[in-house]
Amino acid sequence: MSKSSKHGNANAAETSRPAADKPSPSKDLGGAPPAAEGAEKLSAELEQAQDRFLRLQAELENYRKRSARDFQEQLRYANMGLLRDLLPVLDNAYRAIEAAEKGSDGTALLDGFRLLARQLESVLTRHHCEKIEALDAPFDPHLHEAISQQPSADHPPQTVILVTQDGYRLHDRVVRPSQVIVSSIPKETEPLE
Repeated sequence: MSKSSKHGNANAAETSRPAADKPSPSKDLGGAPPAAEGAEKLSAELEQAQDRFLRLQAELENYRKRSARDFQEQLRYANMGLLRDLLPVLDNAYRAIEAAEKGSDGTALLDGFRLLARQLESVLTRHHCEKIEALDAPFDPHLHEAISQQPSADHPPQTVILVTQDGYRLHDRVVRPSQVIVSSIPKETEPLE
């Protein structure tokens, strides 16, 4: 063999050695490297999570608006039951006035107003508005409003001896305190000189 053929074969051997030393062009063109695929996947998941977040945020805002609207409507019509119970009382007031206009007897008018008072008390009781019992009770500033004090030997000091206006409470809250006169220690009579 000649030198040229030896060298020619060596050159051919070098050029025919493809795999280990040179990168394959088919691997570069065939797809993205694994790191790029992971980044794309994370980016898509992030976009989906942001979309879900925005949808949930909008849904929550719609729920808040709907709840506020429902609450306002309930508040607006909260007294419907009370008004329905008061209308028959008003009807009876008109009937009492009509009866008083027709007759000259005052007892019909008095009976009509007694009926009205009983009906109103009944309506208040149905709606859990109870009268505060104050007469002969110890004075309680949370339930009573003292408009005067009066010396009394018959009652202990700070006892309600007269109710000038009834008070009412709704469940455990005072709607209006009872206006009362409260007993005080009687003054001792001074001897005359």
